[in-house]
Amino acid sequence: MRRQYRVGIIGHTGRGNYGHGLDRVWLDVPQCQVVAVADPNKDGLARTVRLTGAQRGYADYRQMLEQEQLDLVAIAPRWIDQHCEMVLAAAEHGCHIYLEKPLCRTLEEADRMIDACQRHHVKVAVAHQTRYSPKLPVIRQLLRSGALGQVLEFRGRGKEDHRGGGEDLWVLGTHVFDLMLALGARPQWCMAQVLQQGRPVTRADVRSGNEGIGPLAGDNIAAMYALADGNTAYFASRRRARGNPSRFGLTIYGTAGVLEIHTGYLPPVKFLPDSSWTPGRSGKRWLDVSSQGVGKPEPLSDGGLHAGNVLAVKDLIRAIETDTQPQSSIYDARAATEMIVAVFESHRLGQPATFPLQNRQNPLTMLPK
Repeated sequence: MRRQYRVGIIGHTGRGNYGHGLDRVWLDVPQCQVVAVADPNKDGLARTVRLTGAQRGYADYRQMLEQEQLDLVAIAPRWIDQHCEMVLAAAEHGCHIYLEKPLCRTLEEADRMIDACQRHHVKVAVAHQTRYSPKLPVIRQLLRSGALGQVLEFRGRGKEDHRGGGEDLWVLGTHVFDLMLALGARPQWCMAQVLQQGRPVTRADVRSGNEGIGPLAGDNIAAMYALADGNTAYFASRRRARGNPSRFGLTIYGTAGVLEIHTGYLPPVKFLPDSSWTPGRSGKRWLDVSSQGVGKPEPLSDGGLHAGNVLAVKDLIRAIETDTQPQSSIYDARAATEMIVAVFESHRLGQPATFPLQNRQNPLTMLPK
C-alpha cells in the first residue's frame, strides 16, 4: 500500500493569501489528506477549511504544527517576509514542505532555511511550476541534439508592467532565473545597473517593497551574467514597458537558431531554425514545440498552474520516498535568489559581483548616503 500523507496548509489572507493554488493542489493528490489549515484571518481560515475539507483550523500556524502530526506542510503566502520563520518552524517539526515562490528576502534567510532543513532531513519543493512542464524534457533534448547549434546566450525579461524594475526582478525574475539554471550553467559573476527615472539608484530611492520583499528600488534594471560554460546570460526589466503578447520568459540563442520559452505547465515554446535570427531576411518560420517535439500537435490539455502544482507535489513525494531532491529544490531556489540579489550587489559595488556572494544581506541597505 502507498503511504498516506497528513497535510497542513499555512496561509495568511490579506498578506499573501494562499499563493498560486497551494491550498487547492492537495485535493487532486490521492496520497494526501488535508487535516488542518492555519490562517490568522478568521474569514479566510473558514473559507479554506471549507475548500479543503480540513478537519481543524488554527489562527496560529505554530499551534497547528505543535498539535498536529503532519507529514507535509504547504507554506502558501506570496508575501515572502514570513517564509523564513515558517520554514524554520515546519522543519523543527520534521515536516516536508511545498513552498510558494519567491524563496525569501535575503541570502542569509535562505542559508538559515537550508541549514534547518538539512539538520531535520526535510525536503523542500518550491513552486516554480515550469520545472515540471512536460515540455521541459523536449527543450533539453533540443539543446543536447544540437538543433540550436552552439548555445551563445540566454536572454530573460520580466513582465514589465507596473512592477517593472526591482519588483519584477524579485517576483517574476525568480521564474526566469530558475529556467536559466535548469537549462544552462551556473553564473560566475554578475554586472548590473539599477536605475530610477534614468539615474543610478541611491539610498534615497530605497523604499519598502510590496509583498514583503523588504528594501527595494529601481524602475529599470539590466544585468549580465558570465556562465561557467563560457556562455552569457542577460536579464532586464523596465517599468510599464510590457509587450502584447508579453515578452516575459526566456529566449536561448544559438549558432543555428533560437528557442523562445514562456512559463507555466504547458508554456508557449517556439523554435526558429535560423542561424541569422531574423526570419524577415531568411524566410524561415517559427515552429511550435509541444510535449511531443517540434512541429508536433500537443496531446495534453493545459491545466494551468494547478497542473504544475500537482506534478510538483507528486515529485516532492517521490523525493521523500527515495531520499533525493525535488526537481525544483530549495537549493535551486537559493541559486535563483542569489542571481536576483547579485543585481543589487553589483550596483552597490560598481563592479561585477562574483558567485557565491560574500554579502548575504540586502545590498540596498548598504548603499552610501
